[in-house]
Amino acid sequence: MTWHPANPIRHTIPETRWPTREEAAASILFRPIQINSLTLEQRTWVPAMVPWRATDDGFVTREVLDWYGRFAAGRPGAIVVEATGVRDIPSGPLLRIGHERFLPGLRELVETVRHASDGHTRLLIQIIDFLSVKRRPEKSKYFARFFELHERHRRALVVATGDERWLEVEETHLRAFLADAPDDLIEKVLDERELETLRKGYRERVTDTHLAHVEELPRVLPGIFADAAGRAREAGFDGVELHYAHAYTMASFLSALNTRADGYGGTRAGRVRLPLEVYRAVRERVGDAYTVGVRFLSDEVIAGGSRLEDAIYYAGEFARAGFDFLSLSKGGKFEDAAQPKVGHAVYPYTGESGYECMPTIRSDERGPFGRNVPLASAVKRALVDQDLHTPVVAAGGICTFEQAEEVLRQGAADIIGAARQTLADPDWFLKAQLGRGDEVRRCTYTNYCEGLDQAHKQVTCKLWDRTQLDAPDLSLSHDGRRRLLAPGWKIGEGKG
Repeated sequence: MTWHPANPIRHTIPETRWPTREEAAASILFRPIQINSLTLEQRTWVPAMVPWRATDDGFVTREVLDWYGRFAAGRPGAIVVEATGVRDIPSGPLLRIGHERFLPGLRELVETVRHASDGHTRLLIQIIDFLSVKRRPEKSKYFARFFELHERHRRALVVATGDERWLEVEETHLRAFLADAPDDLIEKVLDERELETLRKGYRERVTDTHLAHVEELPRVLPGIFADAAGRAREAGFDGVELHYAHAYTMASFLSALNTRADGYGGTRAGRVRLPLEVYRAVRERVGDAYTVGVRFLSDEVIAGGSRLEDAIYYAGEFARAGFDFLSLSKGGKFEDAAQPKVGHAVYPYTGESGYECMPTIRSDERGPFGRNVPLASAVKRALVDQDLHTPVVAAGGICTFEQAEEVLRQGAADIIGAARQTLADPDWFLKAQLGRGDEVRRCTYTNYCEGLDQAHKQVTCKLWDRTQLDAPDLSLSHDGRRRLLAPGWKIGEGKG
């Protein structure tokens, strides 16, 4: 069950007037921008989206190539390839870049985008690290296999039941008793982390420094990210985006919940230390001329988490360190995620923080459209006040030319990211640029696509995935019910 605001208002997508071809040509949105040595022909940006099209071993597939080729046909300024794992470890049907064996497929992906866009679109790849997240166990299995019994549990049972025999009872009997015990008793016996593991599944945190592999993250991650970035450059990508956002390892180091006492947590300076060390290792590997940006959170939207003031601090540190762009997101955390079904993993976009990451038309009075732009604007203003001019990418419910142009005109950001609207219509930037905006297929922000992502199904859009299913050579979803790519669009002659 996904979180929604109390007493939500069902909004409608905003009315808009699309530009003529001449108006588009005079706009900021379709004006070039320089990012380090990289020139984007326009300030349109397709953020990373995970489409669940890689192999279970992390290799590029024909479906991956077609997915990015279809976006490239719309000729945005830049596309960022989905979160791609930097470690050579199993991670399901997500792309990986943790070994040289992935390079042939990644090279083909670069060539596919270059060809499909006629060389107009720049391609970056988002690289990510994540810690272990296990599925929610059955209660009986948890107490039989995963629960670590300690003396404190026995004493808690004595207090809860008034029966001192729990201090001596045989372990298998105690485990069986707990497996059948009511929730109110379980809550008196297990600690907070044990309850979470029972109810949501086991999840590692960067603060679990009692685990050797977590304790050593600051030592190993800079090299791992640097190796991945080197492979990205070798594969031909125009740049890399370091994934420091949402629920994953690097974002967790930045979080105000990071209480590590080894110099890599606690204060803002401690929390940003590893992200900066990772960046420096990457920069040393790929060189000063290669584009290296970062995706991070403007607000974690969780109790005790980082807020806008933290993001402003991090943005300044990142800009001074030499990042070439700052891409801002919001929320998407594990801490407030909804309880998953037994056998499923917790999904970090089901709580309030997840909603704020991808707000829908069922919203509060502010609505979902451009909802996160004020946060990007605050970061941008703070950078300018420090005479820092690193380009900022804003995203979050931006779905019309008018919205995008106003954000740029006000100086709230330098580049416009649009994920869901681009999924709805991969050609929408191009249609607007050619004066054919009335042909744009407009996202209705119901998060149908996000629901597929949550279920780990191939991501599509409800506005086109059931249309023309009898077309020749059509690629269909695994269940054969949905087309995997938006219908094509011919440029033709635009109107003035």
